[in-house]
Amino acid sequence: MKILLTGAGGQVGYELERSLQACGEVVAPPRAALDLADPEQMRAAVRAVRPTLIVNAAAYTAVDRAESEPALAWRINAEAPAVLAAEARALGAAMVQLSTDYVFDGSKAGPYTETDSPAPLNVYGQSKLAGEQAVAAAGIAHLILRTSWVYGMRGNNFLLTMLRLARTQGALRVVADQRGAPTWSRTIADKTAQLIGLAQAGGHPWWDQHSGLYHLACQGQTSWHGFAEAIMAGAGLACPVAPIASADYPQAARRPANSLLN
Repeated sequence: MKILLTGAGGQVGYELERSLQACGEVVAPPRAALDLADPEQMRAAVRAVRPTLIVNAAAYTAVDRAESEPALAWRINAEAPAVLAAEARALGAAMVQLSTDYVFDGSKAGPYTETDSPAPLNVYGQSKLAGEQAVAAAGIAHLILRTSWVYGMRGNNFLLTMLRLARTQGALRVVADQRGAPTWSRTIADKTAQLIGLAQAGGHPWWDQHSGLYHLACQGQTSWHGFAEAIMAGAGLACPVAPIASADYPQAARRPANSLLN
């Protein structure tokens, strides 16, 4: 199997480049050679590689900045997956598309299932939902994997932000009224590779039966405040973390109060 991986420089993509080695030959062009904001470059890259599977881990993930850059967020998160899916269809290839808990508005009391109706609160969530829909509508073998509260030791994420702030500030104030399940980037990568391995073993009948949308996130739940306290404890940092309400930490993009995925 030849796998074209986008976003290998990101926190999930970096882990995927490692995990996917067990599934076949991985081609992971740098952003300069495969920019999701450039449709023609994407088409050229796919046609040059001729993969049997495209794994799209690249995304516009600056949630707040997306509110002021909606066209760019939409181009990368919505239009790019549509281009990749069309190229996959032309090659007879399959596709894995990573998505997000932010497709929901957070008003549900319990964890969201795959059959719950999306209602994104912000541009980022709207653009990611459009990307999901484009892949699902392309008529290709596919997996759409939604995850939540991704963290790791690379890129921009809550874990690294808290560690940096704890070392530069005497105390932290962190939102305590948003719930979710922190999910390690390596877990996402390893489970994605496991799914691809199952697909390889099952061939076309597997894709015929299992193509679709799945939630891929850790179990349990906490708040951003609870996550921050766990980070401080795990790092051995004596930095107090005070709980605050979302209203006390205004941001450009609205966040769902409940990001739990079943």
